[in-house]
Amino acid sequence: MLAVWIVIAIVVIAVLWLISTYNGLVRLRNEAQNAWAQIDVQLKRRHDLIPNLVETAKGYVKHERGTLEAVTEARGRAVSARQGGAAEASKAEQGLSNALGQFFMVVESYPDLKANQNFLALQEELSSTENKIGFARQAYNDSVMNYNIRIQSFPANSVAGTFHFGKMELFELQAAEERAVPEVKF
Repeated sequence: MLAVWIVIAIVVIAVLWLISTYNGLVRLRNEAQNAWAQIDVQLKRRHDLIPNLVETAKGYVKHERGTLEAVTEARGRAVSARQGGAAEASKAEQGLSNALGQFFMVVESYPDLKANQNFLALQEELSSTENKIGFARQAYNDSVMNYNIRIQSFPANSVAGTFHFGKMELFELQAAEERAVPEVKF
């Protein structure tokens, strides 16, 4: 009789462990998906600001049509890439950041535009959004790292494999120039 109770206790403990591990994996996956949703909110905000910024600049930088079109095209690619996951979105956002960098370099040549209150407000809002995107990316990568560690660690990896918990992608910089340490010269 004691052997039956021991077997029952082992089975109950194993089932409780399985349930706990499965629920923990679901929680971590949902946290990572929520962190991605937070990035998505900030990216939408960024994408919504850009047309206003470009429209405000159009009247001043008539001779820079190519730069304005590049920003508009990069924004379009970034908007459609948001549905494709972290790697695709990261690549498209890098292209948008590069186009915005070119745009702001052009803006430096137009003092009237730099003094325009609407443009300054939009530029400040975009800068604030960029900071929020950076924080959201960091939170997402932290969540994904915790999730990936858990699904790859023993013994949870056996539950993860059984229930098809797949590895998630980090939101990484794609361009080598973004990874380079800036050179400071005086």
